[in-house]
Amino acid sequence: MGSTVFHLSSSLVERGHRVTVITRSGGGDAPVQDGVTVITVGWAKIPMEFTRSYGRRALSALEDLNQNDPVDVVHLHCPMISWSESQFRRCTQNVAPVVSSLHGSWLGERDGLIAAGKAKEAAVWANPNDLAILLTARRYAKFERAAVNQSSICVANSHATKADFETRYGVPEKWDCEVIHWGVDTSMFRPVDMDSQEEMSEYRGIRRRYGANDDGAKLILAVGRLAARKGFGTLLRGFARLQEKVPESRLVIVGRGHLKGRLNRQATKLGIGDKVAIESGMPFESLAALFRSADLVVYPSFYEGQGLIPLEAMASGTPVVTVNEGPLPEMVDATVGSLFSMGEIESMSDSMASELNDDSNLRKKGESGRARVIESFTYESNAKSFESVYSRAIS
Repeated sequence: MGSTVFHLSSSLVERGHRVTVITRSGGGDAPVQDGVTVITVGWAKIPMEFTRSYGRRALSALEDLNQNDPVDVVHLHCPMISWSESQFRRCTQNVAPVVSSLHGSWLGERDGLIAAGKAKEAAVWANPNDLAILLTARRYAKFERAAVNQSSICVANSHATKADFETRYGVPEKWDCEVIHWGVDTSMFRPVDMDSQEEMSEYRGIRRRYGANDDGAKLILAVGRLAARKGFGTLLRGFARLQEKVPESRLVIVGRGHLKGRLNRQATKLGIGDKVAIESGMPFESLAALFRSADLVVYPSFYEGQGLIPLEAMASGTPVVTVNEGPLPEMVDATVGSLFSMGEIESMSDSMASELNDDSNLRKKGESGRARVIESFTYESNAKSFESVYSRAIS
């Protein structure tokens, strides 16, 4: 969400607008962007409740800002900030109309965790944040209902998210909700330049580091927070099954979170510990280089509002294998990768094997993925679409 706000702000400034971002404190120095002001506010470091404390402080900061520099439109990002209906009315009456981005629902997150538990993902009940979602999602869902009822316009990040809200929240008869898929940074996430000695050296170095330097060795990448909902335990079981079909494959998982130790132990127990590397995180530039050095990206998540990892892979010219559920088929199909049944080990391993065993098709799908992102999933197109939404909200 931070990435989308950063790039959308920059693209809006390029179109002649001024942007103020009100965000939570404690994230380090804010990035400097011409035309963008960043205001940080305090928040209670309590699972789920941070959305309320942050929301209260953000609204006060917004009212102070508006007194000195009148605001034309307020863009709210749900569910990371939770306002009650009275807070929405206070904003609309005292500041400006509200456009609410719907990045997914708390109830959807809860259901994703339940599905992950049924698939025997590790530690569904061990993480405080996941536990809070399981136990309190219904309470915090009422603030999402407030966004549905009180926003001038809602913008869902996928057709699946829009349908999710329509099903769960009994939306108003004349609910104004558009679908705008978020884009990705196509200058950072791009294919390797085969004519650049420096990039080819980096490419070979990355593959060598993870044991994919031999002829025929394949490098698989998975990226996401190390949490039960992301499905990495299921991925490890699928990768273990893949060894029967593509024995020279290697897997790299990149993500921060509490599951690294558990996942490493699971890999060892499955007999694939020497073929799996789990990185706790890396700079965006290094991650982008890893994306374009991999043969395949796998995204096994049990719930997403949209999911940007597949788009980052496609922008990098790397095919994607992901679940045939929710918003993922809105971005990925057989021309850029393949889809498998959520939580099903054999389906996942078959999809990975079919991609990895056809080098010429991998290249074609990588090229098609890059072309699709350039055509439909860029921040420039996001800015143009939101500019139109803002104008409607104001009028």
